[in-house]
Amino acid sequence: MSFTDKAKNKVEQLTGAAKERIGDATDNERMRGEGAMQQRDAQARQAGEHAKDAGRDVKDAFTK
Repeated sequence: MSFTDKAKNKVEQLTGAAKERIGDATDNERMRGEGAMQQRDAQARQAGEHAKDAGRDVKDAFTK
């Protein structure tokens, strides 16, 4: 996973967390939900990238 992908995912997570907090503070259910969903999406993408990295590591271990 490239550094750029990691940074983008982290920014998405932080943006989602901020939206969720603002939704909590303003009692805005829609914003709270959007923030939570944005965080989960970013975490899922991050997990997928980690799985790809692990697969490449295993492949590299067997090809050497």
